[in-house]
Amino acid sequence: MLHFSRLKVSLILGLCLLGLIFAAPNLLDEDQAEGLPTWLPHKQISLGLDLQGGSHLLLEVGIETVVRERFNTLVDETRVALRGARIGYSGLGAGDGKVVVTLREPETDLDQAEDLLRAIDRDILIDANDDGALEITLNEVALRQIRNSAVTQSLEIVRRRIDETGTREPTIQRQGDDRILVQLPGIDDPDRIKSILGQTAKMTFQLVDQNTTVGDALLGRLPPGSEILESADVRDANDRPIQYVVRKRIMVSGEHLIDAQPTFQDNQPVVAFSFDPVGARKFGDVTSKNVGRPFAIVLDGQVISAPVIRSAITGGRGIISGNFTVSSATDLALLLRAGALPAPLTILEERTVGPDLGADSVRAGKIAAVLGLFLVLIFMGT
Repeated sequence: MLHFSRLKVSLILGLCLLGLIFAAPNLLDEDQAEGLPTWLPHKQISLGLDLQGGSHLLLEVGIETVVRERFNTLVDETRVALRGARIGYSGLGAGDGKVVVTLREPETDLDQAEDLLRAIDRDILIDANDDGALEITLNEVALRQIRNSAVTQSLEIVRRRIDETGTREPTIQRQGDDRILVQLPGIDDPDRIKSILGQTAKMTFQLVDQNTTVGDALLGRLPPGSEILESADVRDANDRPIQYVVRKRIMVSGEHLIDAQPTFQDNQPVVAFSFDPVGARKFGDVTSKNVGRPFAIVLDGQVISAPVIRSAITGGRGIISGNFTVSSATDLALLLRAGALPAPLTILEERTVGPDLGADSVRAGKIAAVLGLFLVLIFMGT
């Protein structure tokens, strides 16, 4: 007859007991497991999409939007460079993957203009005609880098937004050149997730143009440096969004935000935000120089609030107010914390996986585990 020392028996029993303690939280539901004392194991096995169901999304990154914005920026940089050098030009604009501009005196200004443009970006290619027309494009390496960076950054922002919602064990990975696969096990509100992922969340702070009324702007008397934007949630008596004439120049961009939290002010849900040192300095300069002027807070091309600057705000902190609910304020704070997407996302494929088949598999697994344990114990005792 085999004989085991008491030390070996104690060690085996101790390991078995330890295994049962760590496995016990899986017999409880999620709330019960989280309610266990911190000194007790409370981690549960995270079931995948095939076992507990959930949402499957395939997203496409609108990388051409990023390329178009890069050319629009190149237009602004070209305008500043040529004006600074007092070089006359006409027909400056972007389209069809290039920037075009015509010099008024190419005989004297062509060489200087090309040097100025190449100083803006070393990756640009310039094609000059005899009549002074210039076509400015980006080389293939630069375009490939812009597209790849847009997808990589979008992947990281999607991951941050999903993590902020508390989703456990999501699968977020790149698929192909411009697509992102998202699998969310056990998600119980897929519409909210789609809403959060569908917003670019690009926030800017711009001054309202007080010299131009909305009526004048609609009649075609809109200054070149201004644009018409609609309110996100404020409507007039005819249930149409209120419009604002806003200066195009971005005074402070949302990339300088470091935190955003939902809170209450006068018993109304608001979003409190704070800037990094660079953003705090810019925000302080703008508010100190424009006291008494309305300051538009723009999110994805819509004005969510246009408060009047009462005094200089030098602490780098502020409040975004509007017709928020607790849920919308929470979602906006989440989006601002996670950061803005470089390009819009389009849902190409959406599937909702039910938990029925997975529940059968989990139930069968539990039965098999219990049965196997008893058979092992019987075998060991014989």
